[in-house]
Amino acid sequence: MYLRKIFLLAILINQISYAQNLNQKKELVRNIQSNEYFAFAKGKALEVVKTGFNAGDGYGEVWIRDYNTFIELSAKVYKPKVLKDNLLVFFKFQGNDGNIIDGFIPRGKAKDRYNYLYSDLESRYAGHKNTVETDQESSLVQAVYKYIMVTGDRSFLNEIVGEKTISQRLEWSMDFLLNQRYNDKYGLIWGATTGDWGDVQPEDGWGVYLTKDSHLAIDIYDNAMFLIALQNFMELFPEKKGIWQPRYTKIAENCRKYLWDEKNQKFIPHIYLNGSPFPKDFNENEIYYLGGTAIAIEAGLLSLAEIKVSLDKMEANVKISGAASIGLTIYPPYPKGYFKNPSMYPYGYCNGGDWTWWGGRMVQQLIRYGFVKEAYKLTQPMVIRVKENNGFFEWYTVDNKPKGSGTFHGAAGVMYKTIELFEEYGEEK
Repeated sequence: MYLRKIFLLAILINQISYAQNLNQKKELVRNIQSNEYFAFAKGKALEVVKTGFNAGDGYGEVWIRDYNTFIELSAKVYKPKVLKDNLLVFFKFQGNDGNIIDGFIPRGKAKDRYNYLYSDLESRYAGHKNTVETDQESSLVQAVYKYIMVTGDRSFLNEIVGEKTISQRLEWSMDFLLNQRYNDKYGLIWGATTGDWGDVQPEDGWGVYLTKDSHLAIDIYDNAMFLIALQNFMELFPEKKGIWQPRYTKIAENCRKYLWDEKNQKFIPHIYLNGSPFPKDFNENEIYYLGGTAIAIEAGLLSLAEIKVSLDKMEANVKISGAASIGLTIYPPYPKGYFKNPSMYPYGYCNGGDWTWWGGRMVQQLIRYGFVKEAYKLTQPMVIRVKENNGFFEWYTVDNKPKGSGTFHGAAGVMYKTIELFEEYGEEK
């Protein structure tokens, strides 16, 4: 009799718990469907993306790392040919070793500090490449994949640029990473020392070009971006899996082996290949990299339990810093003077700025892995400030003041997609 009562009590508790969860899901769906900030942000995102393909009103260039994050949104207002033409420019500037440029700008506007590149295949534009970074090739592969997913235009892969097809050029770009940016000891790709996903090195005031003073390093962002690109490539070309799957597996294993700090449940900032640019007594591993972690989650490198721990750390960082959103990309920031570029002051730009462009990407992964309630809560500060500031700004200060471009296309693209994921969840439930 006693055991029967225990059994019935357990059933009752389960039924109550199920009912509570069901009610919570229903309430979440109602909130998603009635959220006025979601509606405003989607409308503003469409308005922003109609202005063109440059990164924002503070940039003249079309950047591949940005275009990769708003090409799906652009597909809602531009014809496939327009999207494809932008992608083709990057292939027309592809280097003789397979490398991909960061961005391009009309030749007549190529007048600032970049060392511009020119191509016989493209007379309209000048190109440039921030050589401290190692995400351009991966970004282009991902952007082409997204283009094909939203348009269905697989014929693009057979188009010829110069003497190579697009499919050949995609593979060539990944060969560049393995031939020119691969470290045999760790089995991972490298770049210069930067703050998380950023493209500014500490050693000089501009900080975008590799020099004799650069400190070469391995980080999670570059390698996770490469893994996603490989996933995309193998989905487009399953016949190539025999070549690329072993390479993918090795890099994924080495990300876990060398970059994941099991004790502290976080990714270490850097593995240095020729010394660190920072003082010897500086404990860089105290810094948490949100951007690289978000991309690592997208690449499938963390378990559900590790994602939850990562989320807890990110929320704690936001609370301690006083920042407004989970877009806080680095915490704590590098101390003043550690980067010579004046924009890299503590909580400035890529050194602890609050970026919707990144916060939104982390939220997307939370939705993907089932943390929808947490994701919804974390999205609110980001969509609220879109309405309050009437636009998608590039980044925000620790006290939530907008900075940079006021029509930042990457943030618009990421947030539109994030809201779509919430809406899809609501429809499914």
